[in-house]
Amino acid sequence: MKYPIFLFAVVFSLASCQKEKIDPLHEITVDSVFVNRIYVPGNSIIREVDYDDIVIRFKFSEPVDTLHFNRERLFITGASEPSYTYRFDKNLRYLSLIPDSPLSPFSVYRLMFDQGSNLGGFIYNNYTFTFRTRLDPSPKFPEISEDSLLTLVQKKTFGYFWDYAHPVSGLARERYGSGETVTSGGSGFGLMALIVGIERGFITREEGFERVSRIVSFLSRPETDRFYGAFPHWLNGTSGKVIPFSFNDNGGDLVETAFLMQGLITVREYFKDGTAAEKEMCNSITALWEAVDWNWYRRQDQNLLYWHWSPDRDWVMNMGVSGWNEALIVYVLAASSPTHSIPSVVYTSGWARNGAYPMVNNKTFYNIQLPLGPDIGGPLFFAHYSFLGLDPRNLSDQYASYWSQNVNHSRINHAYCTANPRGYAGYADNCWGLTASDIPNGYSASSPSNDLGVIAPTAALSSFPYTPEESMKALKFFYYTIGDKIWGQYGFYDAFSLSAGWFATSFLAIDQGPIICMIENHRTGLLWDLFMSAPEIQAGLDKLGFTY
Repeated sequence: MKYPIFLFAVVFSLASCQKEKIDPLHEITVDSVFVNRIYVPGNSIIREVDYDDIVIRFKFSEPVDTLHFNRERLFITGASEPSYTYRFDKNLRYLSLIPDSPLSPFSVYRLMFDQGSNLGGFIYNNYTFTFRTRLDPSPKFPEISEDSLLTLVQKKTFGYFWDYAHPVSGLARERYGSGETVTSGGSGFGLMALIVGIERGFITREEGFERVSRIVSFLSRPETDRFYGAFPHWLNGTSGKVIPFSFNDNGGDLVETAFLMQGLITVREYFKDGTAAEKEMCNSITALWEAVDWNWYRRQDQNLLYWHWSPDRDWVMNMGVSGWNEALIVYVLAASSPTHSIPSVVYTSGWARNGAYPMVNNKTFYNIQLPLGPDIGGPLFFAHYSFLGLDPRNLSDQYASYWSQNVNHSRINHAYCTANPRGYAGYADNCWGLTASDIPNGYSASSPSNDLGVIAPTAALSSFPYTPEESMKALKFFYYTIGDKIWGQYGFYDAFSLSAGWFATSFLAIDQGPIICMIENHRTGLLWDLFMSAPEIQAGLDKLGFTY
């Protein structure tokens, strides 16, 4: 009879312990959480956490029963599944977690303290937050000289226009993966890149001439679409037929045509004193250039050039080309045309708006005066596309010194990213550059007034002539620090966002081209010297009142 009494006592005792262990009326709450002494609100995201040295500390609303800690309700998930060591403080109100090994750099982790019985009571509301570890600052590639690094970037970027050019026309594909779609403006940049490739020894002069000749022959064919001499934004690289850029944009694009002509004229000046075959090709370039009817795009002799015309949509796009933006080269070429030249009043009234904003600005941002354009400066391609050939170093007119304009625009962009008023992760003295590029799930013309947290390498790298020190810092950061994420087959991928943990895998002709061309202008002035040597360009600049 003694055994049943003893068993009853044991069962009663165990039941009493169990009741104390899981008492649902005893609520325990997580009062606060700190990661490396930084307070973390629940359901928040924190960044730049040290992956190599991290302590996560929980504070509870009251002392807890450490003997009843259920580790299965507290876990960290992410790029790796870290194990951790834990300890409680002597007052039993703090729990510290220390990962047993370093976490993965620049990776997202999620910590959850799940609801349920734990620590001698019951946690009714789970506590969760997300954190991203910082970048690994160690170099991802062996260090080389600055000069060698510039050459490497140019050579890799050149591959986009050489190896990835359309196999029939030789023109630049609009972007990696665009198949038959080639771009007229991007091909103008690509033509200039071919000259750089010859001069840098990436290809021979004979190889370069064969490619350029193929492009010129394709553009000159009767079956290749032109609209009063102007090319469409996009073409089919095999047939030469227009590929609509949008529903109404299925005809001539004067701005893209200007970028193409800038490249063709530069090529002509390079080959004009060469062999008989090279001279014949140059004559074909001149014919293409002189066929552009700039006056047609005045839309019945208005003092304004229009961006688009279509044979079946007419002028429905209704987009005038007015400054300040990327299109200065349009008016310079229109004034320079030997066959369809515009009067200078079209420039002063149409492009320059007679000096009205947003042509002339002259306000100060970050203690830097901005001569032209929208406040805080627009996207940096404004300082690039027209100036691959048009030399800004001594270029001035009644509205601005264009060297001061482009230098100050670039410096403001750099200063804005360094100040980082919107608090985006990664923005810094060595990580800057806002311009048009791919963004997560889309495309946008980023600028200080349209900042989505996306940096495009082309912005800082194509600004080398204007901000050599700041651009070199950016180049080293892009290549050495995050090159494992943004360095690919044809140089730097289009864009990235350290805030979003997003890295593009795309290459775009209009972003790759300025990199190789503007780095070359920074190093030697090659493309500037060639384009500016064209007698028509000099006559056009004189006509518009420029000094150069």
